[in-house]
Amino acid sequence: MVASNIFPLNGGCDCGVVRYRVEKQPLIVHCCHCRWCQRESGASFALNAMIEADYLVHLGMEPEIIDTPSNSGKGQKIARCPKCRVAVWSNYAGAGPVVRFVRVGTLDAPDHLPPDIHIFTSSKQPWVQLPAGVPFVPEYYERESFWPAESLARRLLVLPKIEAYQASLRTG
Repeated sequence: MVASNIFPLNGGCDCGVVRYRVEKQPLIVHCCHCRWCQRESGASFALNAMIEADYLVHLGMEPEIIDTPSNSGKGQKIARCPKCRVAVWSNYAGAGPVVRFVRVGTLDAPDHLPPDIHIFTSSKQPWVQLPAGVPFVPEYYERESFWPAESLARRLLVLPKIEAYQASLRTG
């Protein structure tokens, strides 16, 4: 995990219309090598910082939310600049709007958030070399095995909001 004294970190889209601030260290930073992320990003992987929505502050125009298919079949909502169309974060069906997956490359200083783990490496491009010292898994993982204690504690605090979101889907 990165040092917590670098926060807040600002970011945004290419044209500057959508701006945001990450107020706190992310729960975890995933480097996802799944084919869905490869297709969606047009790159070999996606680098996402998972953070509670409460710690991501909007500084500019609100992004446009685009419903996009996902491997789970439940879809994801991608926040894009309405002008330049750059994706700045997404919300997956599991936690809905409660947790955001910030596109690390949209930070003004993306160097501060290297991956904590490489996931779905079974479908990574064969020429991608994984760095020594960074955990990797063939698919997904058990949170308790890789998340730091502080992140697990923060997840417990936000879990009631996630459960309320899930309940609203069942009754809505």
